[in-house]
Amino acid sequence: MYLMANKPASLLSAGPMRNFATNIKKISSEIIEANDDLVEFNTKFLDYYKQLSDTWSEAQKKVNEKTPAIPNDTEQLEAYKRIWIDIFETDFTELFDSGKFGENYGKLVASELELTKHWNNIMSVLLQSANLPNRDEIDDVYKQLHDLRKKVAKLESDLQQKGEQNGK
Repeated sequence: MYLMANKPASLLSAGPMRNFATNIKKISSEIIEANDDLVEFNTKFLDYYKQLSDTWSEAQKKVNEKTPAIPNDTEQLEAYKRIWIDIFETDFTELFDSGKFGENYGKLVASELELTKHWNNIMSVLLQSANLPNRDEIDDVYKQLHDLRKKVAKLESDLQQKGEQNGK
């Protein structure tokens, strides 16, 4: 129902709010899609941290089995530390080298990029509604500014070379 209210709201609005009221449907649909992607991101995030915590728990169990007593002196503490480092390094290296971890991590990053895309689209619509330049327009201005600086530097260099030639 809220999306259907778009036209009357834009008819009642005046000035800058008219642009916003016209674009509220785009923003609302982006938010709905972003919410769906946020649910997927959270699922992938949980899978990612479940793999990490399971690996941590298993590695800690292995350490506890190898060193049941609490270290009493410096030598025992150093031995415990070496065992802990070796086991954790081995287990986490196995995890990071596994195809399942790579697949889950890839899906996590992909869902994060989808969320970023939605946020960028929402910001673009908001900036357009406020008659402000969006990211693409600012990037274009920066590119033109960079090109102009290069041209000015080249012209100054050419002018300096001609001045040196005339002075000889």
